[in-house]
Amino acid sequence: MTYRIVAFAGSNSTQSINKRLVAHAADVLNDSVSGGVDTDLLDLNDYEMPIYSPERQAAGIPPQAQAFFDKIGNADALLISLAEYNGSYATAFKNIFDWCSRIDMAMFQKKPVLVMATSPGLSGGQHVHGAAMGAFPFYGADVVAGFQFGPFGEHFDVEAGCLTSDDKVAELQAAVEVLKAALDGKRTT
Repeated sequence: MTYRIVAFAGSNSTQSINKRLVAHAADVLNDSVSGGVDTDLLDLNDYEMPIYSPERQAAGIPPQAQAFFDKIGNADALLISLAEYNGSYATAFKNIFDWCSRIDMAMFQKKPVLVMATSPGLSGGQHVHGAAMGAFPFYGADVVAGFQFGPFGEHFDVEAGCLTSDDKVAELQAAVEVLKAALDGKRTT
């Protein structure tokens, strides 16, 4: 059986380092699962919509929000790597999050989630990572593992598309193994 994975970076940057990290994590997961995984790597730019407000909600849920919500619903697990803008979620992700949580407060639909973050600086997105690790379970995420590091450039080879520091490679592999175990557990239940 092949697992269906939805992976995305919480950023709309075309050069997103978090998108590079989440794509690498999907490769690591694929390599660790016999039979592999079917990964849908989402780009938040494909889900651009009006900024959430109660008045706009009264006019109806945008189709982009429903499409994003449905992608989550069709997945077996989620890989999410969050960009940190001024210590919080990037606006593009926060808007999608706000809209999808209006479709159903449990927008992550009880899916196992590996939450990640990185940044160019030493903090490595620790604020947004901590916020997501604490908040996502309230929105239906089964957060099974976390991984965050910085500075990105010291630990990731952009050309090769992978982590280079042995300790970070081991940390990501351990987090992926926890996600894989959660997936295997869901398969047997």
